[in-house]
Amino acid sequence: MAKTIAERNHKKHASGEGFKIFLLFLPYALLFITFILLPIIIAMGLSFTYFDVINTPKFAGLHNYITLLTGDEVFMKYVLPNTVLYAIVVGIGGYILSFLMAWLLAQVTPRIRTVYALAMYTPSMVGQVLITVIWKTIFSGDQTGLANAYLQKFGIIDQPIQWLISSDYFMPIMIFVSLWSSMGIGFLSMLSGILNIDQELYEAAYVDGIKNRAQEIIYITVPSMKPQMLFGAVMAIVNAFNMGWIGVALAGANPTPDYSGQLIANHIDDYAFLRYEMGYAAAISVALLALVWICSQVANKLFTEKDEF
Repeated sequence: MAKTIAERNHKKHASGEGFKIFLLFLPYALLFITFILLPIIIAMGLSFTYFDVINTPKFAGLHNYITLLTGDEVFMKYVLPNTVLYAIVVGIGGYILSFLMAWLLAQVTPRIRTVYALAMYTPSMVGQVLITVIWKTIFSGDQTGLANAYLQKFGIIDQPIQWLISSDYFMPIMIFVSLWSSMGIGFLSMLSGILNIDQELYEAAYVDGIKNRAQEIIYITVPSMKPQMLFGAVMAIVNAFNMGWIGVALAGANPTPDYSGQLIANHIDDYAFLRYEMGYAAAISVALLALVWICSQVANKLFTEKDEF
């Protein structure tokens, strides 16, 4: 009898705990379903339709995907190569740069570290404002632009260069500005990860034969902060595929000059909000989602700790 009562109390306690857990997860689940899961499902559904915003969507089968891969010359000739180049340089390059800057800041005193960390993080918070005000002033195409003014002053050029309307210069400028503003939350997570590594590990490593800082980074620092490295990688991937607004802010229009800075995100905006071809824009969005998912899986494989038995 006592055992039966105990079992009932245990089940009652377990059900109560389960209900509390459900209540804790409910707000996150509602937000996730509303702002992530449902939009993805709707986008996938619209990608199989022709939808001009005004009329009812019409089922089009795989037409949008076939057009994307075989009939969209701008996508295959400009958008996809630009996105791959941008993702490699800004995604991987920005990720490596964030780690190096975080590691360097970890070597200085806390007061200096705080000042420099704030200076590096600030552009990621107010990037669009600074791009509009500062970088467009620096790369202005007339003689008042700082880049042209100094290059003419030192006799490097004779005539002002139209930096932001020339396809020869637009993508390099876009990449440079993107790297400058890439020290975001991933950079801060790496800095916190480095600062929280047990210093005794380094001492033991030098006793075991590590001879320099490069070996210290490879064998101690990176393996000890894999969660922060993974988070930084995911943030770098998302930012690399989501920073098309930089090109639009620099050029002042979408599409960018001669499609020289046109990324997949810009291509989506072009078809969705300028041409109102929502079905085709949804298909491009699904393709972008697939690219981000593949890159995230690669990062997950690299930095997820494997269970050892």
